[in-house]
Amino acid sequence: TQAKLLCEKYDLTHISTGDLLRKASKDNLEIQSKLNNGEFIDDSIIINLIKDEVNSLKSNGFVLDGFPRNMEQAILFDEIINNDYLVIYIDLSREIARDRILGRLYCPNCGASYNEFVLDNKPEIQGVCDECKSSLLRRNDDTVSIFENRFDTYINCTEPLLDYYKRKNKLYTVNGNQDTMKVFSDIVQIIEGEK
Repeated sequence: TQAKLLCEKYDLTHISTGDLLRKASKDNLEIQSKLNNGEFIDDSIIINLIKDEVNSLKSNGFVLDGFPRNMEQAILFDEIINNDYLVIYIDLSREIARDRILGRLYCPNCGASYNEFVLDNKPEIQGVCDECKSSLLRRNDDTVSIFENRFDTYINCTEPLLDYYKRKNKLYTVNGNQDTMKVFSDIVQIIEGEK
């Protein structure tokens, strides 16, 4: 949600590792299996997907969503990009993260996204896209067991990145327990304070 808002405001490209992996999984059964079980994908695969996407861009810049997820990815990313970036950590509780994952809905027709548990992101009519009136769907991997596995993996693999980016003076933390527009406002303040 925040990546989409930032891309609209600053005319940036949204690079979601989840989207890149779902696209790649159509031709790769190993990636498909790992995604379905909530497992991390090999760093070399992720880095190559990101590198290809970044190299193909013709925009002002980009927002990386869901990357890096471990120290190896962070170090490899630093090798392929210049030092001009910010890391925004949206800190939220396990319970709220679970609700946001389990409440996600998307429109298969126009791509709009919603969340049935987030007040300012609910569809006007339950299960119906506000934009094109198509029926909304839930991703197959948005289940309690997959969320729990992903969150545990996050604690073990991703949380150490906070210290890495603190040492590089790149890390900014935003309270993710707030409503969508307050989180967005806090992120904009950080970005515009760094310009």
